[in-house]
Amino acid sequence: MSIVVIYGSTRENGNTEMLTEQVIKDLPVEKIYLRHHKILPIVDERHSEKGFQEVEDDYNQIIERVMKHDIFIFATPIYWYSMSGTMKLFIDRWSQTLRDQNFPNFRADMAKKKAYVIAVGGDNPYIKGLTLIQQFQYIFNFFNTSFEGYLIGRASKPGEIPQDKKAFVSAEQLRNILKEQI
Repeated sequence: MSIVVIYGSTRENGNTEMLTEQVIKDLPVEKIYLRHHKILPIVDERHSEKGFQEVEDDYNQIIERVMKHDIFIFATPIYWYSMSGTMKLFIDRWSQTLRDQNFPNFRADMAKKKAYVIAVGGDNPYIKGLTLIQQFQYIFNFFNTSFEGYLIGRASKPGEIPQDKKAFVSAEQLRNILKEQI
């Protein structure tokens, strides 16, 4: 089984990235930093005669890379009790991929995947971050993707995540689970 990490933070070496790196330390993974790519917002053309039109950005290249893997790790800071805008743009485009002739089995292929979420926030994330986790749960349920688990960390200022000892213990546990799966 292969793993892809989809980073949704706009900050390089931010708290979410630091915690995620603890999880995947020494594991063979492909890393995709959404901040390094141009992903345009979706234009909802589901009900137009022509359907979705081709969009000139990096999204199709990213989704092709992602779909080659069996396990997805979504790493996002908690922004306003939800995922980052960068991550949301990426996931919103799945509506287009569902109708894209280049991905005829997208929904069925998503049902074969396993997913994890790693999220870091500063405003009581162990409680208030659960809305983000629930959002991902609904997304995965839609595709019948197996939601294997999540990790929430508490940090606000850059470099603060190592102070959350609970998150680092959980990161080690998740790393051991992933090691068994690959």
